[in-house]
Amino acid sequence: MKVRQNGRIVSVAVIVAVAVNSDGRREVLGLTVGASEAETFWTAFLRTLARRGLRGVKLVISDAHEGLKAAVAKVLHASWQRCRVHFMRNVLAHAGKQGRRVVAARSQWRQVADQIRPKVAKLAALMDAAETDVLAFMSFPKDHRPKIHSTNPLERLNGEIKRRTEVVGIFPNEEAITRLIGAILLEQNDEWAVQRARYMTLQTIAPLSDDPFVKLPAAAA
Repeated sequence: MKVRQNGRIVSVAVIVAVAVNSDGRREVLGLTVGASEAETFWTAFLRTLARRGLRGVKLVISDAHEGLKAAVAKVLHASWQRCRVHFMRNVLAHAGKQGRRVVAARSQWRQVADQIRPKVAKLAALMDAAETDVLAFMSFPKDHRPKIHSTNPLERLNGEIKRRTEVVGIFPNEEAITRLIGAILLEQNDEWAVQRARYMTLQTIAPLSDDPFVKLPAAAA
């Protein structure tokens, strides 16, 4: 976002965290505004969430921002899933025309990497290095995987934020950013809370939850 500071117009980062809670519903965890996306910025944000009571995080999904990745390991001690969509964009940028055709035609990671290795060694090495992070979602329940392999659900929310903030253009101060985006997030959080269908079912959430009440079997009718 663009904001006025000391008579100048500068760009600031707006960070939004969204989660699926132990009830299987999506929830906005928080937002912050800052001048950079360095590790210290991410770490301070995650610690704020932890101080407010965030516990039991199993998986963090994001693009491959090294500062965020380091902060996740330091503060949340959770597994990290590299967004597959962002990774594929990086892959296609490295692949060239010949490599791009191969990558798009295969679903098995190792098979693709080994197939392209003789002709596109740099791309194969990129896939080797990223395999664990891009396939972290595979250790979670099958029903969850379409929803946790990328940041697409968050990108849709970010798209709505951008649509609503572009009308403003330049904000008078950071507080104005927080007020507007905070209102958008509250609106979205309320909508998620009252939706009839859960984002993830209790049956698939229960095996992952640290909450003993979530794990209790349903009473017989």
